[in-house]
Amino acid sequence: MSEPPDPTPRQDRLREDLNREYYAALGAVSEYDGRLMVIKGWSVTLSLAALGLGFQQQHYALFGLAAVTALGFWFLDVLLKGYQMRYYARMRDIEVATYRLNAVELEGLGLVSAPRIDMSWDYKGEGRDWRTDAPVRRDAKELRYMHHLPYLMPHVFLPHVVAVVLGTGLFLAAVLGASWLDGLAP
Repeated sequence: MSEPPDPTPRQDRLREDLNREYYAALGAVSEYDGRLMVIKGWSVTLSLAALGLGFQQQHYALFGLAAVTALGFWFLDVLLKGYQMRYYARMRDIEVATYRLNAVELEGLGLVSAPRIDMSWDYKGEGRDWRTDAPVRRDAKELRYMHHLPYLMPHVFLPHVVAVVLGTGLFLAAVLGASWLDGLAP
């Protein structure tokens, strides 16, 4: 005996699948934020400990160690942020698809659909309000730019860059014989 055909139309199943995938991707993006905060915490803790220990133990090599440690954590932060950002393209693709499947005319808003999280992140409240425009798929050039962007994002390079600059500056000052670091040994 054959099974009766599925009463759910294909578009309804697609909507459900896209919805599940979208919120799974959003969950993964959120989980990366937690991991990134742990990396920043370890970076600050170890770098500041090395700087403090350098003064306490009077060894300027620890300043260099602080800079290298922060640089390593900065690299991990950039790497994980890049992995996280790879989800954004898929989220946008799902937003484009759901707009085409679900867009509804609402008074005062125009044609709207959900979800729209990725599309709305760039809106700063300036200029024309485009939040209810049709979402646009990210092109290859934009995706390449996004994948090179983490190095330049303040919420990625901070606080690591502070420890890198401070550790490197103190290390170089000690190596070059700064008088205020005279008591420090290598």
